[in-house]
Amino acid sequence: MLAIKNVNTFYRKIQALWDVSFEVEEGEIVALVGANGAGKTTLLNTISGIVKASSGTIEFQGRRIDGGSAASIVEQGLLQVPQEGRLFPDMSVLENLEMGAYQRNAWKHRGETLKNVYEIFPRLGERSSQIVSTLSGGEKQMVAIGRGLMSRPKLLMLDEPSYGLAPKAVSEIFKVIRLLPAQEITVLLIEQNVKQALEMSDRACVMENGHLVLAGKCCDLIEQDHVRKAYLGL
Repeated sequence: MLAIKNVNTFYRKIQALWDVSFEVEEGEIVALVGANGAGKTTLLNTISGIVKASSGTIEFQGRRIDGGSAASIVEQGLLQVPQEGRLFPDMSVLENLEMGAYQRNAWKHRGETLKNVYEIFPRLGERSSQIVSTLSGGEKQMVAIGRGLMSRPKLLMLDEPSYGLAPKAVSEIFKVIRLLPAQEITVLLIEQNVKQALEMSDRACVMENGHLVLAGKCCDLIEQDHVRKAYLGL
């Protein structure tokens, strides 16, 4: 579904990604793990067109998307939910959700999609008219993911969805993420809680200093000495 091949990305003269290559298959949850500054968010930004790759190719469903605009990439069904959501704080829950359906096809089906989002996150239905700035951290993350779902993505990229949340809210968010492949939504996940990310994902890629250093099935990576010592504290 998604194929990254020898991607290099620079911020001016500073190289942030070095020959990164990996694939995400349809129906998978794939985790990107690594320390802060490893290049994980830069990679998502490069895939989504926010940052342009200096070289290499990015293909989504067999079509090259590197060089395309962020809007055109969203229209093809690939969407990124950024860290902390970047919501519109002075707008209501419903208004924020509807902002996710601005493309023509998504807007046409917004009623159906909104009903589905409220089924996934019943609390958002209860708070549809509430101003987002008054919500709890967990509720705001629900809005961010719900807004992403309103675009009707085929592949959803989540950047630290548990960041700053209480344990109960983290559990709720992870429960929803696990259910997304059953709704025909593939997931590429950056998550600070490496243990939980590996437990809920099919495969994982480990990044260090802009390089992809390990990749494989999560059940295998959990047994790697480097992963256990560096990321699991074992």
